[in-house]
Amino acid sequence: MFLDINGNRLNVEVMGRDDAPLLIALHGAPGLGSLAEPRATFGPLADDFRVLVFDARGSGQSEGKGPLTHEQWAADVEALREWAGAERFVIAGGSYGGFISMEYAIRHPERLLAMVLRDTSPDHANEELARANALASARVELDLGKFERIMDGKTRDDDDLRACWAEILPLYDHVYDPASVQRKVEATPYRFETHNWAFTENMPTYDIKDRLPDVTCPTLVVVGRDDWITPVACSETIVCLIPNARLEIFEKSGHSPQVEEADRFQAVVREFLASVATRGAVL
Repeated sequence: MFLDINGNRLNVEVMGRDDAPLLIALHGAPGLGSLAEPRATFGPLADDFRVLVFDARGSGQSEGKGPLTHEQWAADVEALREWAGAERFVIAGGSYGGFISMEYAIRHPERLLAMVLRDTSPDHANEELARANALASARVELDLGKFERIMDGKTRDDDDLRACWAEILPLYDHVYDPASVQRKVEATPYRFETHNWAFTENMPTYDIKDRLPDVTCPTLVVVGRDDWITPVACSETIVCLIPNARLEIFEKSGHSPQVEEADRFQAVVREFLASVATRGAVL
């Protein structure tokens, strides 16, 4: 369905019973991501939750009115919560979706039952680590022009974003499968203006480390051991800063343990949410 959220049409999908606890799941990669990933990742939880996924402002099939800031994206999550009629809910976000999940948790701590973060970072220090990891990789010989354009948010159009995305996708998985990479290239919705905004306007000043101690909800942080773009050290920093956060490292995954170790990912998330309920949160 399409909903008017803060003056912008968002593509939204809801799974599960209307009377179940709400879980809102956010995709990563502004201008490249879509609700397809969180639907596949958290859709299985629709047996216990009302799972809401959506194309963020400027991504997938959603309208792209500015500003495309972290503040605006977090405000859109709050408006979706209001639309869903839930006083409190579980938020889940992977990669860039984790940035927005943490932003929301800082701004609206009273609204969250729990938070699940996957392969994300509390600041833009991951960019320097990612560049070093990419250049050291023996998996592919990178076209440095394409690599710099996508990392710096200087892609020229949707076709150029597609070419740059295809260039770095081989770095993402624990096991490199060229056929899988090509399928991802074909399935991705390209919105170069959104991608460029995120990496020229948002990322250079992104740093929420000083505010993470204010997060009050139970938090699970998962990360793949071989994640090149938001390495394990980034997740370790988050866990050190959020009170009582829990870290789970997936040894046979890159940036997508929800895919590469799907059964264990589902088990870890379900166990965490069950433990939250045991500790007194109404789930």
